[in-house]
Amino acid sequence: MRLRTLLVLLAVVPTVAMAGQVAVTSGRLLEQSAHLRADVAVGERVGVPLYGLMTALQAERTATAAYWAEPSEPGEELAARRTASDRAAAVFRRAAAGGGAGTEEADRRLREVLDGLGELADRRERTDARTGGPESTVAYYTHLIGQMIRFYQDVFSHTRDGELGQENQVVIALYSAAEMLAQQNTAIALAGPSRELSAPRFGEFVNLVGAHRYLYDRWIVPYLPPGDAERYARLVGSSAWQTKTRVENHVVSDHAGLRSGVRLPREVAAWPTAAAAWGTRVEELNTSRLRGLLDHGDEKAAALEAEVTRLIAVSGAALLTVVGVVVLATRSVLRRLRLLHDRTVTVAERTLPDVVARLRDGRPVDETALPSVRGDRDEVGRISDAFARAVAVSVAGHRELAAERHGFGTFAAGIASRTGNLVSRQLALTEELQDAFGADEELLARLMRADQLTVGMRRQIENLLILAGGEVPDPHTEPMRVADLLREAAAEVEEFRRIDRQALDEISVRAHAISQVSHLLAELLDNATRFSPPRARVTVRAELVADGLTVEVEDRGPRVGPERYAEMNARLHSAPPYAVLAEEAHRLGLFVVGHLADQLGATVTLRRSVYGGTSAVVVLPERLLVPSEAGARPSPGAERRGTGTTAGTAAGTGAEGGAWAGTGAKGADGSTARDADTPTEDADAPPGGPARDGSGPVRDAAPAASVPRTAAALPVRTPPGGARPGGGDRPPLPERVPQTHLAAQLRVPPPAAERGGGSGPDPGAGRRDRAEATPEEVADAWADYEDGTRKVEAELRREQP
Repeated sequence: MRLRTLLVLLAVVPTVAMAGQVAVTSGRLLEQSAHLRADVAVGERVGVPLYGLMTALQAERTATAAYWAEPSEPGEELAARRTASDRAAAVFRRAAAGGGAGTEEADRRLREVLDGLGELADRRERTDARTGGPESTVAYYTHLIGQMIRFYQDVFSHTRDGELGQENQVVIALYSAAEMLAQQNTAIALAGPSRELSAPRFGEFVNLVGAHRYLYDRWIVPYLPPGDAERYARLVGSSAWQTKTRVENHVVSDHAGLRSGVRLPREVAAWPTAAAAWGTRVEELNTSRLRGLLDHGDEKAAALEAEVTRLIAVSGAALLTVVGVVVLATRSVLRRLRLLHDRTVTVAERTLPDVVARLRDGRPVDETALPSVRGDRDEVGRISDAFARAVAVSVAGHRELAAERHGFGTFAAGIASRTGNLVSRQLALTEELQDAFGADEELLARLMRADQLTVGMRRQIENLLILAGGEVPDPHTEPMRVADLLREAAAEVEEFRRIDRQALDEISVRAHAISQVSHLLAELLDNATRFSPPRARVTVRAELVADGLTVEVEDRGPRVGPERYAEMNARLHSAPPYAVLAEEAHRLGLFVVGHLADQLGATVTLRRSVYGGTSAVVVLPERLLVPSEAGARPSPGAERRGTGTTAGTAAGTGAEGGAWAGTGAKGADGSTARDADTPTEDADAPPGGPARDGSGPVRDAAPAASVPRTAAALPVRTPPGGARPGGGDRPPLPERVPQTHLAAQLRVPPPAAERGGGSGPDPGAGRRDRAEATPEEVADAWADYEDGTRKVEAELRREQP
């Protein structure tokens, strides 16, 4: 899982949890507020009308009791009370029809009240007919009023607010106390003028007195708000209330017992007047407390809604703050990690490769470009410091490897230099043997073959010098024509007869680059001849292009896939470590070519030829070229790597090269010249064998001295026995020998007369007669003839004005 995802989850999880908690809390508060709103609505819609109905029924009950106690009294008071009750019942029924009470218990109480009101007319008829007795009638009213009081208790019983629950208990206590006072009024009304009560009724009266006083003292007065407490104080301090209290005391203490019940004292006569006065004040107190409860419930609901709003606002702000902090922290961490990643990638892809390249080349390293240990204490800083330490260890390791590589390169260059000196001495010895035994053509051919192998050995040693970082000094002092340069490069190849050259004479290569260009082309030509069929021709052509001079070497080798070409071209532009060179020591040609091309600033590209083989295209930059002078001849240095004659016109090497007497002649500096038939690495490999491959250059090795070589341009005739004219150590002046200018295949044995009648050595010994030549020899002769023809035509063109 990505770090960004983890950080986002780290922010989302607590945010969602907090949002869920806020949602749950807000839901509970809103639910509580909705219940309060519903309770207040029920109280406003049903509770207020119900209290009016309750007071009307209490008054009607007292009037009905008085009518039972004094039948002769007119029923005007009772009719008025019934009318008031009917109006209050009508209002209540309309309120109850507008909706339920909110809870199952309250709805049940409401239905019971409505059912009781349905019996009111029947109870009135019984009262008017004086059937059933006063006790059952009073009991009906008392039960109905009790149901109304329990309705208030059920409506506000489910509230979760303790303060509102306490206020609801106070309201219920007030209603209960008022009902007790109303029942006392009913009991005195039932006593009538005779002031006689039954014993059970008197006992209820006494209980009502104690009960309502207890309610007021214990459950009402301590919980009244200041306004209602003041109303209660005025009620208790009024004369009517004091009269009530005095009458109650007289009834309790001064009643007289009768056989049928109890006679009340005369003071009860003052009760009705006092009850009318304090009854109004009790209703005001009860109505005020009910209104206060409803208002407080509405305030509580509004407060809960405001609390929800504040909770959502504060929680939203907190959530936004948390989200902002997490976003900033996440961005900061990700930014630092991104910077660390970018710096790591930069160091890994740019800095370290550049440092390794500098160390490999022996150049100084900029230590400030490498990451350093900063000593940061946070996690990202510690990771950065750990990476800096890893880079430091890696650079130290590469520095040590570069030092070892440089030392090994110097060591290899020293060994190659000393070996090259030995090879030069061997070439000098071969040259002396050629000068001494030039008359013996068979021996001379073998000496030339040994010279070829030695020259090939020297080229391998020069390859080692090049890969070790050294350079072979160039003895040339004058520019060389491109045609001569191609001829010199072809002379380095053992199968030079199979090479067709197409070159320009009007352009030359600067002197300082001749040896490098010749060595580069010799490697490509050798590769082309070795990996082509034995009879196939290899073409090398040079043309001027916009960027300089292009030299193309085209062979008829096997097909190579695009992936293989890409791999070989990559080898031309990369310097492999010694481990790769060691593993592919038999395929170093491409690495040598790439190293030389890098030194010359040239480009070498391998691609598929239109003939199915491989085409190597070398583009030499224009700065290496100069125009050829009219009539210019090859400089003496042009034959540094060649033989006495060019590869295209050389007459008979090997067993047929008896006319080449000075192939290994020393140059002016004492070095020897190479023969044109030069072996290359893996000379014994079959044409279809190893792929074209090699390894890259190696630098930082001390250059080894290379000795220039000059081949003799003309063969010399040595007297029999190897004696030199003049008896000196140096060879005599060259003499012309008949047919030495011809190719070996075109020579014919001299007449017998010229051979001295068959006596003496036969100059044509070891050669076949033209009639006995093989097809291969005929083809070679024809190729040599064409090369000679092209050379003559080119010389004629140069001589024309």
